[in-house]
Amino acid sequence: MEESAYVSRRWEDLDTDILVKIFQSFDIFQLTSGIAHVCSSWRMACCDPLLWKTLDLSVIRSNFIKIPLEPYVYVDARSDKTLTRLLKISLSLSRGNLKTLIFHFNLYVSDDQLTYTAERCPHLRRLVMPAWNRIKKTGICKAIRIWRDLESLTMPSIANPPYLMEEIANNCKNFSELKVMGPFDNFFADTIRMYLPKIRVLSLRCSMIVKDALISILDDLQNLEVLNISHCLLIEIPPPPAPRRIMRELDQSIIEKASRLREFVTCMKDSCIMCQRTRNDEGIMRWYKYEEGLWKADEVSSLAL
Repeated sequence: MEESAYVSRRWEDLDTDILVKIFQSFDIFQLTSGIAHVCSSWRMACCDPLLWKTLDLSVIRSNFIKIPLEPYVYVDARSDKTLTRLLKISLSLSRGNLKTLIFHFNLYVSDDQLTYTAERCPHLRRLVMPAWNRIKKTGICKAIRIWRDLESLTMPSIANPPYLMEEIANNCKNFSELKVMGPFDNFFADTIRMYLPKIRVLSLRCSMIVKDALISILDDLQNLEVLNISHCLLIEIPPPPAPRRIMRELDQSIIEKASRLREFVTCMKDSCIMCQRTRNDEGIMRWYKYEEGLWKADEVSSLAL
């Protein structure tokens, strides 16, 4: 009886679609570990756009200490080097195909790293970057000018929002979603009303909100369809010398103004754990105290991670 011929196949002969399917199960560390250097077919698979719709760096944190002066954090050089390496490899493999970029709330990106990233993913549509301590006005404005397709932004509360909102208004014509992780006062509300009057989705969950700021966006953002104020600390500030007051429930005027929205998401229950946490943290969430990944949650599906 003749022995059947045995045909061996090399790894590089594996079908590209199969390789891509396998690589889709890899995390960012595995994808950037050097598998693209195995052979040309593996590199081709590693660069497939299906692998690079999203660059999720929420699994990476900076090794940092807090300091009393700006930028209020000092990041260890080795930590910076690790992030730079990941960015360089990822952005090389992605070949400009990234649409979503996610940073951890304790990942402190520098201006140079942000500029490098923006220049290599110019078609970005969604940016999640909760920590801006090391990013200067020039750095974020330069990135926004590159990201003309940007539609959605998750950001921290900042002291001087007009420069950013004006940059978005001038460059990102399809911008429609904003999530602010931090206090939301009259100044921030006025800035959004002035520069982003056509915004459709706004999330302020787990933040301190000034009542007048909430009323102003309900009155003036006529294109607003979805507003999330779940687990917020709603503050009423009467004329001095009266002290500010924490509102335990929404008054009827706010409910009536919000009735025109397609979706108005609220939760102010004393029994709600997230509401309790926001109150305990005085409207500025200390996410590091809680379950890993909790900061990614949002009742608005398009903003959840």
